Amino acid sequence: MNSTMSEPEGTVPSDGQRRSPVIAGETTTEIPVHLLFRDDNGPLKLPPDLRPAVVSRRQGTGEQPRIGRSTPPPAPPPVAAPEASVPPVDPSLAERPGPVLPGWTGLVAGTFSLAGIGAVLWGTGAVPDVVAALIGVTPPPYRGIGIGLWCLLALGVLLALFGLGGLGRGTVGHAWVLTLCGDYRGSVRRTGLVWMSPLVLRRRVDVRLRHWRSEPMPARDAEGTALRVVVLVVWRVKDAARAVLGVEDHEAYLREQVELATTRVLSQLPADAFGEAVPTLRDAEKVGATLTKALAAECAPVGIEIFTAQPTAIDYAPEVADAMQRRRIAAIDERHRDSVLTSVVDAVDDTVSRLTCRGLIEPDDYERKALVKDLTVAFYTGRAEGAVRWHAPS
Repeated sequence: MNSTMSEPEGTVPSDGQRRSPVIAGETTTEIPVHLLFRDDNGPLKLPPDLRPAVVSRRQGTGEQPRIGRSTPPPAPPPVAAPEASVPPVDPSLAERPGPVLPGWTGLVAGTFSLAGIGAVLWGTGAVPDVVAALIGVTPPPYRGIGIGLWCLLALGVLLALFGLGGLGRGTVGHAWVLTLCGDYRGSVRRTGLVWMSPLVLRRRVDVRLRHWRSEPMPARDAEGTALRVVVLVVWRVKDAARAVLGVEDHEAYLREQVELATTRVLSQLPADAFGEAVPTLRDAEKVGATLTKALAAECAPVGIEIFTAQPTAIDYAPEVADAMQRRRIAAIDERHRDSVLTSVVDAVDDTVSRLTCRGLIEPDDYERKALVKDLTVAFYTGRAEGAVRWHAPS
């Protein structure tokens, strides 16, 4: 309620006179609802989140204390971002040694089979005249080949084909994945002349340490700026069975996972901070370690081992490159100006202090300000010209 000063009867207040409140700067405040329904018979008991608290008022304003809640309501817990799902590993599909023998066993078996076939043909006289003339020996007369000899010859031919057809040459850095009727039979990493069953299907895979450089891939940083990224991956096939049988094309799978992991990792940090002390994508060691860890987890189920995945180039996309370059140059100039100004102020303060301490000058306040101004302009101009000459091309 406002109270006003009383006026004499019969007088009319002038326009210049206004009613002045007795309580200067009066304000109103809201009464909390819970105070209107309190129980007068007992003390007021409120939950912790509704207990009133007096908020400090500004001095000299007449502002009344405001009643507020002492503690804010608890904020809901942050929702954690779902982690990238890693493909499951097939426990039944793992590399194991396949059936293999030294190459000389197949070579010896095939040679003896061929020798036995030749002996049977020579004994029956079924040697062509061309072959007899070539070796210079007259074969015995032809006496015919019975059913038993035909079976013996067929067996010799099968043994020769089986012994000589299973020969193979293993090389360093390569492996064979063996399958029989769609069933995995093992892997062979032996080198030199080896013998494997000619009934199995052989798939050759390169298990050497290899590196792959990607083409410029599109990506975006944490601020949504378009980027072009080139990644160098050093990898090898660790499990030949999973690399060949667990995925259709393990090299294509690796390329797609590199693009996916690069996009996910680069979207967590800005490309440049422009003067702010925050992590950026320019920290190649940290970004490379994160990218290697993410890519290794994605490629492990298909038998690919990732040694390192490093971004060799992180550039802005052509459509934003000019604008971001100007922004980067402006940030560099701002840092340079701040450092120059700090050094100039320190130099001026040191100069004025030395002149005053040695008694060379005894300036008053006005002369001191003028001296500081002149020294600041002189020092800043000299440093700026030196910086321009240093940056100028020779």
